[in-house]
Amino acid sequence: MAENDKDSSQPLSSSVPSLDTKSFRAEVADTLGMVSHISAIVLTGYVIYLAWPFPNLFSWHPVLMTLAFAFLMTEAILFFSPESSLVPKAQRPTKVNYHVATMIAAIVCGFSGFTIIYINKNNSNKDHFTSWHGTFGLIVVCYMCVQATGGVITRYPKLLASKLKPAKLKLYHATSGLFLFILVCATFVLALFSNWFVTNSSDLGWYICLMVIALLSLMVMNQVTTEYVPRAFKKPSQQY
Repeated sequence: MAENDKDSSQPLSSSVPSLDTKSFRAEVADTLGMVSHISAIVLTGYVIYLAWPFPNLFSWHPVLMTLAFAFLMTEAILFFSPESSLVPKAQRPTKVNYHVATMIAAIVCGFSGFTIIYINKNNSNKDHFTSWHGTFGLIVVCYMCVQATGGVITRYPKLLASKLKPAKLKLYHATSGLFLFILVCATFVLALFSNWFVTNSSDLGWYICLMVIALLSLMVMNQVTTEYVPRAFKKPSQQY
């Protein structure tokens, strides 16, 4: 009788296999990471398709801006993602080098696109920054300069004689970068309503571009919040 009571007190093992939640989440993250890379390429390719064969100076503006911010900047940020990085097995210093090189390319393309639209406005005798898209674009370019400066200080903290530790600088740089990317996505959404895009794009292409922009913003937001924010609440010895 005692043996029966002892057996009945033990939990019954289920014959149904349990779902490995962590493994499932990792697979979902890997899938979304691959989708984000493809989405960045698709958005850039679609804008190139709309601008082809580049009949005027203006047609280079959307191409260079999309290449800079939708593709290069996204890839530069995702280098640090454990799920979405194109070089997941690389050491962090190597990822930093890839990030810097890609961001330099993004800055060059961004400034080129900004210069082209500025010259095009002058040639057409039109006022500058009269639309929300143009205003946000100016803010993005200016903020990009600030962010790049912060990136240099983060990589070479001795340049700034302060008591801020490298871990804190990385956190501030990543958080500021997230804010910059949100501004970038807002500028892209405003660009969807521009005369050039509405005239050249189909309705289906318009909605696909909108979904791609939303996906990229969510992926970058997830990357920064999961990679850096939790570390901000750890002890200094546990950070990075």
